[in-house]
Amino acid sequence: MEFDVVVIGSGPGGYVAAIRAAQLGQSVAIVEKAELGGVCLNWGCIPTKALLRSAHAYEEFTKAAEFGIDFTGEVKPDFAKIIARSRGVSATMSKGVQFLLNKNKVTVIEGFARLLKPGEIEVKAADGTVQQVNAKHIILATGASARELPNIPIDGKKIIAYRQALTLEKQPASMVVIGSGAIGVELASFYHALGTKVTVVEYLPNLVPLEDEEVSKYLERAFRKAKLNFMTGAAVQSVDTSGDLCKVLVKTAKGEQELEAEIVLSAVGVAANIAGIGLEELGVETERGKIKVDEYYRTNVPGIYAIGDIIATPALAHVASAEAICCVEAIAGCNPEPIDYSNVPSCVYTSPEIASVGLKEKEAIEKGYALRIGKFPYTASGKATAMGNKDGFIKLIFDAETDKLLGAHFIGTNVTEMIMEAGISLALGATAKQILHTIHPHPTLSEAVMEAAGASHNEAIHI
Repeated sequence: MEFDVVVIGSGPGGYVAAIRAAQLGQSVAIVEKAELGGVCLNWGCIPTKALLRSAHAYEEFTKAAEFGIDFTGEVKPDFAKIIARSRGVSATMSKGVQFLLNKNKVTVIEGFARLLKPGEIEVKAADGTVQQVNAKHIILATGASARELPNIPIDGKKIIAYRQALTLEKQPASMVVIGSGAIGVELASFYHALGTKVTVVEYLPNLVPLEDEEVSKYLERAFRKAKLNFMTGAAVQSVDTSGDLCKVLVKTAKGEQELEAEIVLSAVGVAANIAGIGLEELGVETERGKIKVDEYYRTNVPGIYAIGDIIATPALAHVASAEAICCVEAIAGCNPEPIDYSNVPSCVYTSPEIASVGLKEKEAIEKGYALRIGKFPYTASGKATAMGNKDGFIKLIFDAETDKLLGAHFIGTNVTEMIMEAGISLALGATAKQILHTIHPHPTLSEAVMEAAGASHNEAIHI
């Protein structure tokens, strides 16, 4: 079989690349060894959000009396049904990807792909049969898998990674989560909401260490308020799984401490899936476990490209999709603008939610900016008060000289749906005054963005 473009991997980078290439008139095939949609749809973004929605629904029932609703009878989560719903949501989305690929006449080839030479790959199916596929352009979008700590091997039973956390047969009574990135804190939030005794162990000084420090500190206060345990500046030395409970030895500045839990979730990041796909044989350059590419995702080998988690850019689904479109449009001669990685939104679906874009305060200072910062608390938001959830704040960082937005850091209800106001403002070079003088509807949570912009000039009305 021969195509203009073959994409290896069908996650949010791969399937988007295949569809966009087909839209541009290319003959396209996509190779996938597992479920269409990749990790994001099947084992990451989507099923995790389905689980969290179930947890939020449960929490709403338990707080019904606060909203004047009398509910008699026992409210309890059905763990098996929650997991089943999550898997159903993923299956539906995977079928949606299949529909889109069929609609765009993309050929789907099942199996594991390996590069043989430029323009030629070998695909080995699950039954062992092998076929050769040729293409002018080959896009690698093979994604990433859970990273293992050398001293804490994942056994899939007592020490698990995110995949097992999404499909446990029964809810554990206790859990230790190693790592407080998005995966760790989101799953910690889910299990804690359902009643599991959770402790998060983070090696760095703050939870969600990639976020602005004020946001990290606020999440820590929210976790304390919710009685979700965590330890920062702590390193897991070992996990003993020989007994009924895992014994987790943690080293802190105050000495060693032993935690006990039914399950240990290792959430220490991901590693690129680049082993065994023929990179070494073809001489494709890599660095620190990632494939090296240029601004249009071309490797050093002509006709071979790489996008998503396997290159040294933010490992986010929406970044992979943007890279896919840029890569394919460059292949088709559309001369796209290279991606601006200074304007990439990040979302963490804890309770409260976290969203950010642009520079953190510390980064802006290190770059030499004089800053004007505006903050607005959810406690002053009429909509947040009406919703019964006043935890959170909006923080906007401006260049004091030009008044232009440099970064935005939100924590609170629905902030993941609001962050792109800041993203668009960054892209357009908007100033604090422009945001302030853009009329925002009332009552909405987004008014807090306008008020934060006003606060940077001491012009906020409601604080």
